[in-house]
Order: sequence, then structure tokens, then C-alpha cells
Amino acid sequence: MGFAAPWLLAGLAALSLPLWLHLLKRHKTPPEPFSSLMFFEQREQSSVRQHRLDFLLLLSLRLLLLVLLVLAFAGPYWKSGAPLTRTERNLTVVAIDNSFSMRQGGRLEQAKREAAALLSRLGPESQGQVVTFAGQVQLMGEPTSDANALRAAVQAIRQEDTRGSFGDLVRALRSIAQSARTGLNVHVFSDFQKSAMPTGFAELSLPPGAALTLHPVAERRLPNWAVESVSAPRRLEQNQKGRVQAVVAGYGTPEAELKVSLLVRGAAVESRAVTVPESGRASVEFASLAVPHGWSRAEVRIEKRDEFPDDDRFLFAVEHSDPMPVLFIHEPRDTRSPVYFRTALDAATQAAFTVQAVTPIQLGGVEVGRYAFVVLSNVVSLPPDFEQKLRDYVEKGGAALVAVGAASAVRGKTPAFGVAVTESRYAGREGERFQAAEWLDQTHPSIRRANRWEGVRFYQVFRLEAPEARVLARVTDQTPVLMEKVEGDGRVILFASTFDNLANDFPLHASFVPFVEQTARYLAGLEESAGVVTAGAYYELRRTGGKGTSVEVLDPDGRRMLDLTQAATATGVTLAQEGFYEVRRASGRNELLAVNADRRESDLEIIPQETLALWRNTGEGDAAAGQAAGAAPKPFEFGWHLLLLALVAALAESILSGRYLSLRKKEAA
Repeated sequence: MGFAAPWLLAGLAALSLPLWLHLLKRHKTPPEPFSSLMFFEQREQSSVRQHRLDFLLLLSLRLLLLVLLVLAFAGPYWKSGAPLTRTERNLTVVAIDNSFSMRQGGRLEQAKREAAALLSRLGPESQGQVVTFAGQVQLMGEPTSDANALRAAVQAIRQEDTRGSFGDLVRALRSIAQSARTGLNVHVFSDFQKSAMPTGFAELSLPPGAALTLHPVAERRLPNWAVESVSAPRRLEQNQKGRVQAVVAGYGTPEAELKVSLLVRGAAVESRAVTVPESGRASVEFASLAVPHGWSRAEVRIEKRDEFPDDDRFLFAVEHSDPMPVLFIHEPRDTRSPVYFRTALDAATQAAFTVQAVTPIQLGGVEVGRYAFVVLSNVVSLPPDFEQKLRDYVEKGGAALVAVGAASAVRGKTPAFGVAVTESRYAGREGERFQAAEWLDQTHPSIRRANRWEGVRFYQVFRLEAPEARVLARVTDQTPVLMEKVEGDGRVILFASTFDNLANDFPLHASFVPFVEQTARYLAGLEESAGVVTAGAYYELRRTGGKGTSVEVLDPDGRRMLDLTQAATATGVTLAQEGFYEVRRASGRNELLAVNADRRESDLEIIPQETLALWRNTGEGDAAAGQAAGAAPKPFEFGWHLLLLALVAALAESILSGRYLSLRKKEAA
């Protein structure tokens, strides 16, 4: 038996209070008249009979009440039972590194063999769990004592091309220890790559009760060359040729001359010799990248193979297509808007887009799905069938740019998208009677390079009711002049003025060209196209969680990554494997993604033994403390039982004291 707060036992000194109160009885007699006391001898009368304990039962209850209260607050507990041994309480966790560097020399298969042999030696009552760590920690199953299930979990581990992280592993071990409420016997199978270490050593601190055993599958640092990065155009138009720049890095390597080749669709198109200094970097450039029509899979490759050939190439994807068509719809009497817009787009994009200007009456038979995006320039109305086609086109991932002027405001709402036009904000051309752009969202692609619209004068803007839209620009009186509205999986940019140099002079300013260029690239999906992605990255398939439009993703082996439900609802996928991924959208906008492993995995330098020893020591110190605390059984605390007894004693004391008080009143009467 023990006490959590033994210093509170000093409260037992309060037992003297009821003892003192029960010794206060004095002999009292009423005074009698007497003539004189002068003839009596003076002497003292003994008071022993008066100084005796009175009401013994009440005294006992009061003493018991105080004792119970003091003991309850002191936190008594009782230890009983035999302690459990360390092997009975601990969970064996087998952590296997399946990051990109484990591809070298069959390291992953070696780690799996050693892990399976370790698990086969566990006792029948011991529990184990298998985890992997590459990109993120993955639990291969729940803790179990089934040896067959543990071996099957090891065999189910697959190679990934993401980066390993010991910091993520330790955080996962802390979570496992907290859930298991026991100590851990951790066995880590890895090449112990130095680049997998966290920035701070404190992040490697193991949870209490964890003992760490390291199983290295690499004995020394291997020299390794790798194509570290490639800079290449994402898209080529017509007969345009691109320029490709690559960086070749050496890790623990001597100075060497390497042959580097550019390959397109598996065929070498150009080669260069480059001298890479000792453990250094060198750049190489290919000036004439030409690809066939459509998407092409390309790579830069080192021809000399080393002991780790998997990083001797760097993948990238290039699309060669005709200029993307843009459908520009305007009213017949508006001849300025298409001229200004086409001129700005041609000047900025070098024939990346072609503008087809039509009036609403010329829309018969137009297939809107073949256009990169659609522009509605101050249009009054559209044919009903085309209006429905345009809405469907945008909701399936298309895009539109809507300029609102006096003509489109006649109906009180914009065609196709039904945005209400509630008010015209007019300013005259005379003197300073105009409005300027007061605030712009510089983070949006349409505005980022548009020089803050300096000097642009707005003579007429329209107030649009689109509460769910994102405001991108405001004029002086705080009227939104540029907004973005999401429609299904597509987007619509609303410009609350015109492109005809009548409601504003925007087309006459230098900021108009970058605004048109960036807006066109943004609406066509060229702005957000990454092309080259690092393995383990999350790729966003749709900007919203809208359902109904299917997105199909094929992995490098040509397998579908999403089922039918996921294809219609998933917002994105994780690209964990190196290679080319195909993204096929319902709108017809297909994309090819090149995924490369994180090149920090190419540095095969091993963590120094001194650092590994420090890591093990953190586990041993905490394990000793955790074992000492975990070996003893949980004590039985019974303080609240004493509080219940104190409550009963208090009730009995109240009843008994009330009874004695009534008797005294009767005697006094």
C-alpha cells in the first residue's frame, strides 16, 4: 500500500480538535444563598471527574470522518499481482524501407528476407506488426500473433519511388505505441541513407518503452551519377523546336567524362559529352528538340551505367500540336473587340492560339468542344441549343471569358451562365470622370504579370450579382470588375466591362497584352500544367468536388488507377511510381505526366555509425524507463471508496449529534 500524496497525511493532526471539544464538559451547579463563608477552610476541589471524554460514539464518528477525508485526499493505492515480463507486454514492429534508393542491388528483397526470418523466430504469444516508410508510413496490417499473416504482410510490400524519411517513421512509432499502450521492439531494415534524416535530431527521439534494433542492407557508400534535373518546354507549336537543359550530378564520384543523350519516343535524337567534376555538377544543353504531333515521351539519359542505373535518366513529356482554337463570339456591330483581342493574343503567344470570331447567328453547327475556351464579348443572347452546349462544355471542364457591356445588360443577365447584371456604373470621359483599378489579386494568373493595370481608365462598369464568385479586381468605387466563377468542373472569368475601347481604354495599354495572354493560358489549362512531377506528389484532377465528369488515370504500366466511382468523384491521386501517367478527361483534354524520383535519393551516403548509436541510445534510455514503469502492474486506487465511507460517517454524525442536542435541551428545560 502507498500514497500518491503522502504529505497530506499531516492533516491527521486535525484529530485533536474533536478530542479537545469532548473534554470541555464542566461541573456546573446553581448558586445557593449562604450567610457567610468566613468560617470555612479554603481548599481546592478535584476536577478529574469533570475532565472526561463525553459522548464516545459521537467522538468516534467525528474522528473516523477526519481520518477518512485525510486518507482519501492522500491518494492511497494498493499494489498486487505478479508483474508481466517485458516480452509479454512489448509489440515487435518491423519497419521496412521501400524508398527509391532501395532499388539498388535488390536491397528491398534482401530486407524482406531478413524481416521474414526475424518474424519466424517470434514466440507464439508475441505480437508483431509490419510497416513500410517511403513518402508516407503505411501499416501493412494490425498487430497480430499469426506468423503466417506477418510473413504475408512482408511479401505484400512493393517498391516505391518516393523518398524515405526516418522522421516520419518515428512519428508513426509514437502513434503505434500510444495505441498499443505498451513498449515497442522496433526493427528497422534500411540502407540508412543520410538524406532520409530529419533536419533536427530531436525528431528521432523514440517513444518511451521502445527498443531499437537496426538492420542495414548497405555496407558502404556507392559512387553514383544521376540526371538531377531537366528544363524543357511543355508544348511546341507547329514547326517550333525547343531547347532542353539538363544537370548531371555526381555523388561520391571521381571526375569523369559522360555521354548524355536526348531520347524522344525511345529513339536517341542528339548526344553530348560532358565532364562532371569530382562529386560535382555539370550542365548540358540540347538545342533542337523536335517531336511528332501529339504527346511524346522524352528523356535525358546518361549512357554510362553505374551501380545504381535507375536514376541515370530523367523523364519529361512534350506536346506538339497545332495552335489551340479560341471561339470569340461578338455582336455584328462590334468590330473592335475581336481585333483588339486577336492582336494581343497573337503578339503574346506566338501563334499558340488562333481566334475564330463569329456572331451569334453564325453558331449553327459549331462544335464548342473543339475549342480551348470560349469568349462572350458583350453578347445579347445565344441560340438556345448552343447555349445548352456551352453550359455542358464548361461544366465538364471547359472554360469561358465573359465581357459584360451595355448590350448584354439589356436582358439583366449574362447568356449561358445566368449571372445577374443589376446596375451600370457610368463615368464620363471629360476631365477626371473615370474610375481606375484600385485593388487587384496579384496571386491570380490573369493579373500576375499585368502591371497592376496602371493608367487604365474605366468609363462604364457593371455590377454583377455572383456571391459565390472570387473577386479578382475592383475599381475605385469598390465595384468588382474581374471575377472568377466555378461551373461544375470548369471555370468562367467575368469582366464587368468590354474589350472595344468604348467602356474603357484597357486595350490601349501595355497591361492588356499580358492580361489576355495569361488569361488565355489559364483558361486553356496551360498555366496549371506541371508536366514533370516528383514521385509522391499529389496531383489534382479537378478544381472542385463536382461529380458527373469522369477523369481516367493510367499508371506507367497502363493500369487504371481509379474505379468508376472514383473517376467521377476523386479530387486527385498520389503519383508514387516513376514513369509516365496518362490523364484522360471527359472534355477531351488529355495530358501526359512525367514522374521522376526525388533526386535526394540518388545520394547513397550512409548515416555515420556515431549518429546511429545516438539514435539507438535514445531508444535504450526510454526503453529502460518504460520497462520499469510497464513491468509493474497497475496499482489499485481506492481513494474514492474512502470518500464514500466519509460521506456515510458524515451522515451518521449529523443524525447522532442532532439526537444529543435534543437531549441536552430537554435536560436544560
